[in-house]
Amino acid sequence: MPSNNPLPELGDPDLRSPRSYLRWLIGRQSRTLFLGVFWGCLWMASMGLTPFAIGRAIDAVSDKDTGRLWTWTGAIIGLALVTTVGSVLRHRCDTIGRLKANYLTFRLVASHATRLGATLSKRVSTGEVVAIGTADITRIGALPGALARGIGSAVTVVLVAVVLLSTSVTLGLLVLIGVPALLMGTGPLLSPLHKRIGNYRDLQGDLTSRAGDIVSGLRVLRGIGGEATFGERYRKDSQRVRQAGVHVAKIESVLPAAEVLLPGIFVVAVVWFGARQTIGGDLTAGDLVAAYGYAAFLMLPMRTATSAVQSFVGADVASKRVVGVLSLEPEPTGDTAPPVVSEAPDLYDATSGLRVHPGVMTAIAAATPEEGAEIAERLGRYAEGRVTVGGVPLETLPLDQVRDLVLVARNDDFLFSGVLAEDLGGRSDQVRAQALHDANAEDIVEALPDGLDTVVSEGGASFSGGQQQRLRLARALAAQPPVLVLVDPTSAVDAHTESVIAERLHTSRSERTTVVVTNSPLLLDRADEVAFVEDGKVVMTGTHRELVSGSSQYAAVVMREEA
Repeated sequence: MPSNNPLPELGDPDLRSPRSYLRWLIGRQSRTLFLGVFWGCLWMASMGLTPFAIGRAIDAVSDKDTGRLWTWTGAIIGLALVTTVGSVLRHRCDTIGRLKANYLTFRLVASHATRLGATLSKRVSTGEVVAIGTADITRIGALPGALARGIGSAVTVVLVAVVLLSTSVTLGLLVLIGVPALLMGTGPLLSPLHKRIGNYRDLQGDLTSRAGDIVSGLRVLRGIGGEATFGERYRKDSQRVRQAGVHVAKIESVLPAAEVLLPGIFVVAVVWFGARQTIGGDLTAGDLVAAYGYAAFLMLPMRTATSAVQSFVGADVASKRVVGVLSLEPEPTGDTAPPVVSEAPDLYDATSGLRVHPGVMTAIAAATPEEGAEIAERLGRYAEGRVTVGGVPLETLPLDQVRDLVLVARNDDFLFSGVLAEDLGGRSDQVRAQALHDANAEDIVEALPDGLDTVVSEGGASFSGGQQQRLRLARALAAQPPVLVLVDPTSAVDAHTESVIAERLHTSRSERTTVVVTNSPLLLDRADEVAFVEDGKVVMTGTHRELVSGSSQYAAVVMREEA
């Protein structure tokens, strides 16, 4: 299938500093930026020259020169057309630059997060990653367009000053000196704005992390009666974020006021000097009208330049977070060649005492769902633990090898948007078809208008919960990993479907190592061995029927699941 990737080669970003990264990012789309600057200059310069053409037309009226009036009228119309075309094409370059910057940064972070694996969650909070993927990428994406508009504004100010110098040296110098002075007047606001945006960004990331922690631990919080306490803590933290946002907004609200007040004073000064020179006979009436038009027009490039500076401040703060993540290195795994692990390895988790024999289906029945999920996290090296696979400590293996060796499939895994066949994966159509059969998901595909070629929405929102679960299971089976760890793979399906899946799963994985974390009697009954876990430890093993008849504790857990 042909690639639609607009930036297929990422290259190596410059991570020496946040601004180095921004320069590298801008350099990656220099052509788009050049076109944006060109059209931005043309757009704003055509507007800047319009007062000059109007002034000349007024002088033509005063001199009763019809030919010259038609000439300058045509010039005004031409400038209006150029302004329109420049505006459209500048906006197009602005949009392309924003999307490219967003896409490139997002792709870099996502690719690096995949390479970091478990290191990412240890070094960066979930809220920080979420904030990077939302607010930070938006701020960085605004930079190319703001830079193009800022350069266009500077070029236009110089152009207007040159035109005014040809008319009046006093007015020309007033523009050349006054505009930079006005921009410097907003400078004292930028430093506190930078600090407040940074503080707001930090608090926002912390709050998102706390929200994620509360949601993920909601069941535990309710069990210990801590829901209200943590809710109150979240409320206080959210108020701190609100207050920080208000502090940012205070400065951001002063900037637009300054953008109106200072240029307003400037307009008055230009008109006053122009009027005095007109009364003295140094300027014509057309020159005075043009001078007023220039002064009024210059408010636009000045506002644009100030806005560009604000965008740079926001992008600078955001790029600091992005560079922080991209600078992280995966945990060292040593320079020695990775040990060879058999195709059907055994597993041993020293923390819980769980031993999984090769080529069999082992079920973990836990007194609480969290205990079983924690073991699955350790088996996949998503959490620290003393786990061996095929007699080799899991922590000594390169992370890429671990991911190829052990696949952990959970209910919070996503179905990605795109063609369903690509999402399911599989080495061949035959493997994919077998995986759909084993997951009892063939009816789902048959009901789709284009079968496996159907484009599904993000997260599989067009499917029911049970359908999503079966498709996730099919995707895991299609990968054919040497070790497959399934966490509650049938919790959202009906009993009949669950029974079919249990039978087919046992058959399809008969020669591979399989672990199923579940308290479902239907799945437990098809497992070769069941390990019962209490307080994080394996307290007994056997078949499902042996444990039901021999342990009242195990029976109580299973009966609770059936109820």
